[in-house]
Amino acid sequence: MKDEIRKDYDNLSIDTKIIKNFRGISHTIMHNSEGKGSQSRILIILLENKEVSQRALTRHLGIQPGSVSEVLKKLEDNGLINRFASVDDRRTSILSLTAEGEKAAKKALSHKDQLYNEMLEVLDEKDKQELLALLEKLNDDWDYKYHHKHKHKKKKGE
Repeated sequence: MKDEIRKDYDNLSIDTKIIKNFRGISHTIMHNSEGKGSQSRILIILLENKEVSQRALTRHLGIQPGSVSEVLKKLEDNGLINRFASVDDRRTSILSLTAEGEKAAKKALSHKDQLYNEMLEVLDEKDKQELLALLEKLNDDWDYKYHHKHKHKKKKGE
């Protein structure tokens, strides 16, 4: 079966091969690193930003507010974060790390850095620079084509 799949792959266009490789890489990254709204990811964001509103965190993560609330409750129950009302707007929750949360966040960040280094160890610095330049070029183009343009399209009836 593997040979059949390989043969089919060999007959694909280069564009299709590139996208298939992106899918495989994306799957590997998501499977081996923290997910969108994982506790580790939230701890790292708080470590890097000191204090963050729950609303800003939710927007940054790109997940539903209820999902974020659920993870934050677990972090709070485990003594890893503090949640307090904003001085400017009492309806807004501000999040920060406890001392224990900072230790956990530093450990999560170290693990993430180690994983990323491992994932890219097959590439030398020149390869990494070339890959980065190509990915940034694609990202800029795709951001314009698939995000920027669509945000500015008028909805029906406007």
